[in-house]
Amino acid sequence: MQKILTLTCITVLTALLTSCNTDATQHSGMSLIQKSDPDPIILDEKSRDKHKLVASIKKDVAKFEELYDVAVIKGEEEILVAYKVKHMQRFHMVKIEGEINKMLEKKYPKENFIVSSDYKIFLEAVELDDKMKNPNFSNKDAKKKLEEIIKLKKELT
Repeated sequence: MQKILTLTCITVLTALLTSCNTDATQHSGMSLIQKSDPDPIILDEKSRDKHKLVASIKKDVAKFEELYDVAVIKGEEEILVAYKVKHMQRFHMVKIEGEINKMLEKKYPKENFIVSSDYKIFLEAVELDDKMKNPNFSNKDAKKKLEEIIKLKKELT
């Protein structure tokens, strides 16, 4: 009887401890199977008034029917645009990326874009969005994380 009680207590404690996990990757981990729709992020202090710009960029990219999720991060020099392609459109990813690049270059000629359909890049962008909600996560840390994401994107191409 005591073995059953001990086993039950361990099971309940394990369930409670794992369900209370509020790690930043919890939200980003679910982004593979569902739309996460992260807010656009602005990391450049000089561009704090650019909320309309990044919101407009996200809206314009989200208009592509082949996509179902978009993340936009504005750094000091570049704007990262990461997106997820609908499953049946994955065969056309190169064409889609070209169309998105062309549209962004035409509509926003003064901006420097880094565009990626790679899920790892999108996941990193969502994780950055999650971390930005933590008041202990500084803007300096966010800029460093964005630089790492851009470096990863360049390594993948």
